[in-house]
Amino acid sequence: MNKHSDTGSASSSGRRRRRAPGLALVASALLAAVSACSGGSGDTTASASSAPASAAADRTPVTITLWSGFTDRELGVLGAAVDQFEKTHPWITVKNVGAQDDDKIVKAIRAGNAPDAALSFTADRIGSYCGSKAWIDLGPYIARDKVDLSVIPQVSRDYTQFGGVRCALPALADTYGLYYNTKLLKGAGYDSPPKTASELLDMAVKLTSYNPDGSIKVAGFVPLWGFYEMAPAHVAPVWGATWTDGAGKSNFHDPAWTALLQWQKKFVDAIGYDKLRRFTSGAGDSEFAETNLFETGRLAMNIDGEYRTAFIHSEHPELAFGTAPFPTADTRTDLYGAGYVTGNSLGIPRTTTGRNLEAAWQLVRYLSTDPAAQTLLAQQLKNVPTLTPALSDTSLTNDARFGVFMKIYANSKSGTTPPSAAGSADQDTLSALAEKYQAGSVADLASALTAADKQVDAQVAQAAGPGGGGAP
Repeated sequence: MNKHSDTGSASSSGRRRRRAPGLALVASALLAAVSACSGGSGDTTASASSAPASAAADRTPVTITLWSGFTDRELGVLGAAVDQFEKTHPWITVKNVGAQDDDKIVKAIRAGNAPDAALSFTADRIGSYCGSKAWIDLGPYIARDKVDLSVIPQVSRDYTQFGGVRCALPALADTYGLYYNTKLLKGAGYDSPPKTASELLDMAVKLTSYNPDGSIKVAGFVPLWGFYEMAPAHVAPVWGATWTDGAGKSNFHDPAWTALLQWQKKFVDAIGYDKLRRFTSGAGDSEFAETNLFETGRLAMNIDGEYRTAFIHSEHPELAFGTAPFPTADTRTDLYGAGYVTGNSLGIPRTTTGRNLEAAWQLVRYLSTDPAAQTLLAQQLKNVPTLTPALSDTSLTNDARFGVFMKIYANSKSGTTPPSAAGSADQDTLSALAEKYQAGSVADLASALTAADKQVDAQVAQAAGPGGGGAP
């Protein structure tokens, strides 16, 4: 999960979307761990129930620590943004520590020696961080300093809060769309990429070529769930599929999920499940390698994040390609231009105390809401900035293919997966079912989806615990 290209040209956040199975159990453990270390009347951990104005005016020198999963060049990019912060906040010194993932952050909180501020690569953890109070509520600080959250697109505001608690602010986003090989499309008689699911299927079948033995030589598109970034979550927004109902319960019985899974199964069957499996198996672990199938011309179209533009520019600058929003369900063309969004998050562990708490807040606020900081990070890490003013910065928009993703991000109909006390339990459960269905191992899809709803609801209830949201 800590892959880095030799050039360091693509972002780390763009490479950490794969979720480990059983994250619901990790979420439960986090809730229990923080509850255990919070103590009773002797608890000395920080509380953001108030945000003293006097602390904001204190200019006594202070040193704080920031943890993130960045390493090498990318850690240096974050360091450059931190340097900018220190120039505008000369009384605050920041120790920028990399190679610290969410598991390490959780363990440090439990041990009482967490950093003063942390950057998480996993939006799926926000439900746990907020619900367990592992990260403090930033609301009082936001209110005190009159921070205008409307400059952050709603989709990123959604995945950085949980249960009415805003324990995080966004720090760059991953946005998903369609990559297409312009030379291959033109050779097949296409002047533009597909805009609907039916067009994608038809074009992919026509663009797929075969070796003499019948195996796939060049795939028009690989619809297999689990291949590269082809995941139900990444396609859901352009089908209008919802994760929860009005009562907050799992909503896999939403007809949009059925329609999506049936379309994908039809797509797989049109090319051949076994042929697709052989084709992808032969590619090995190539998603973040120079042998990536799209980059090497063996895949005409693919779903991927904005960070892929950096890989292509670095590894295969000769590739003629374009980017576009991912095709929508035929019945939801109103959603064209939208897409799936996730991203990094900044928070303050509850173990941060005293003057370090105020300094940590100033750093989190700066990295998330300062246009100069956001633009610098987006330029160098090749992720989408999570601040509306930065989306129009010419240094970012001059690359039209990258600009497509900024437009997708800014689209009000773009969506994400809602934070949950059970982490990624809903995504993991649906993905497991979807992969069985595409292989022909699910006879009754409706019943399977109903069972999946019950499973997810049970996992959420277990993770939340008797205290409601796992609050200690």
